[in-house]
Amino acid sequence: MAFPPLDPAKARILVTNDDGINAPGLVSLFEIARALSSDVWVVAPETNQSGAAHSLSLSKPLRAREVSEGKWAVDGTPTDCVLFAVRHLMGDKPPTLVLSGVNRGTNLADDVTYSGTIAAAMEGCLLGIRSIAMSQAYAHPNPVKWETAERHGADVVRRVLAVDWSNEALINVNFPDVDADAVTGMEVTRQGQRGFGGHILERLDPRGTPYYWINYTPTEKDLVPGTDIEALRRGAISINPLHLDLTHETMRRRLREAFSRK
Repeated sequence: MAFPPLDPAKARILVTNDDGINAPGLVSLFEIARALSSDVWVVAPETNQSGAAHSLSLSKPLRAREVSEGKWAVDGTPTDCVLFAVRHLMGDKPPTLVLSGVNRGTNLADDVTYSGTIAAAMEGCLLGIRSIAMSQAYAHPNPVKWETAERHGADVVRRVLAVDWSNEALINVNFPDVDADAVTGMEVTRQGQRGFGGHILERLDPRGTPYYWINYTPTEKDLVPGTDIEALRRGAISINPLHLDLTHETMRRRLREAFSRK
């Protein structure tokens, strides 16, 4: 099944993120959404939820506050925010497009399994809504080039909405760490590969009890042409369709053959 092309001007857009209701990237995404449609809602986490992945708050109640008209903060995960918006807040007239981001930093390759930004788009997809995640690359300690995402984001969305869209797919967009005028193009990519590359930092609290920080520093393998990582390194915008079906077909066939033997 596929979604037919959608006129952005007629879209009802839900904007969310994982960096929190006060994140500058949410401001950028709102500007992108407003360039597309006049019907925009914002429902985002009360605090930073980076790395929350596709988690739900099942062991505690959610609290929500209306920041301003059409803008809500929820003390939960990005997935919670999308569910709250679609099933409760906007239930009588659900969104036709979910935009998640703009994340501070990339969501490339293996990062998509950790990312709350991607997870919000996943939840939109599972709820039968076209969903796009957006992330802006940057190199610490340099400032984030939000203008790059703001300048090109609406055009990316328009182009994506102009095609027949599988209801089993979500779109992962990454903007390169270059000035808006230096973007080398838009490229449809496949998911690359990274390694974890991090380590665990041990510290002592004032009472002498150890605690630990996960220092997430992804490594990069050789840059393979056609991947999201490689496109970004050349200054291009990466547009990567992701599939919710995680079944590994080759392994499935091997296992089926092995288990069918008598």
